[in-house]
Amino acid sequence: MRDIGAESRRSGTEDLDQAAATFESVRPRLFGIAYRILSSATEAEDLLQDVWLRWQAYDRGTVTDPGAFLATVTTRLAINTLQSARVRRETYVGPWLPEPVDTSNDPHLGAERGEALGFAVLLLLEKLSPTERAAYVLREAFDYPYRRIAEIIEASEAAVRQLVSRARKRISSERRAPVTRAEQRRLLTAFVAAARAGDLAALEELLASDVISYSDGGGAARASRIPVVGAFRVAKYIRAFADRFWAGVEVELADVNGQAAALLRHDGELFAVVTVDASDEGIDQVLWLMNPAKIGVLSAAS
Repeated sequence: MRDIGAESRRSGTEDLDQAAATFESVRPRLFGIAYRILSSATEAEDLLQDVWLRWQAYDRGTVTDPGAFLATVTTRLAINTLQSARVRRETYVGPWLPEPVDTSNDPHLGAERGEALGFAVLLLLEKLSPTERAAYVLREAFDYPYRRIAEIIEASEAAVRQLVSRARKRISSERRAPVTRAEQRRLLTAFVAAARAGDLAALEELLASDVISYSDGGGAARASRIPVVGAFRVAKYIRAFADRFWAGVEVELADVNGQAAALLRHDGELFAVVTVDASDEGIDQVLWLMNPAKIGVLSAAS
């Protein structure tokens, strides 16, 4: 006699296994979309848990293209999440910087191109509206057709073209042409050496005249709560704490957000991530990520 209940349970398990396999196959891309919109690996992971629960409960038999469906759900949830996240960031202690991600194993985080991943661009994306940011990410990082983006964000194709165009113009107008990855790595290495030595002259030579140094401690680590601006001021600021900051520090270069970054450890414990953004004029930005809640992701991965 057939055990209809057992067959039903077995069928349900197989269906759920298939749903999980489908979700995992597109997960890198979903994370890449969510991270670029939110600039937070932690928030992106939380969002993907929500996407999975929705996919698990959805009538999947009605979905003809699971990858497209999941990307749509991810993008729409990311737009909503970013709107609330920005309210929290307004009360953040000191400068807010994107949460770093390890890109040594997956350079593009599921994207065909590494766009909208570097810290400098992510900081500029913070100035866009959530919908404008989502449209830019889908187009520039994942090469989605305008028509498909329009369906995802529920706008006209003409409106999407305008959103992407405005985002491109804003980013290009506010950022100098970046140096190559190799040059960025060289400049970072030279900067760390000069900072460690407290060499004022060497630091000034590396820095662009209008360089800005941002320190993100989030109130949980000792860090400057206001940006430091100008080559001389930044160099003087770094030299002032060189002796106590660098004592006993181990430095390891890593690939973070598609660019070279210095992982700083004391007694084996990661306490800071330092990177620079540079142009032909020198180092334009120095980023000190020191909030334990943010760099913990890199600490666990390393």
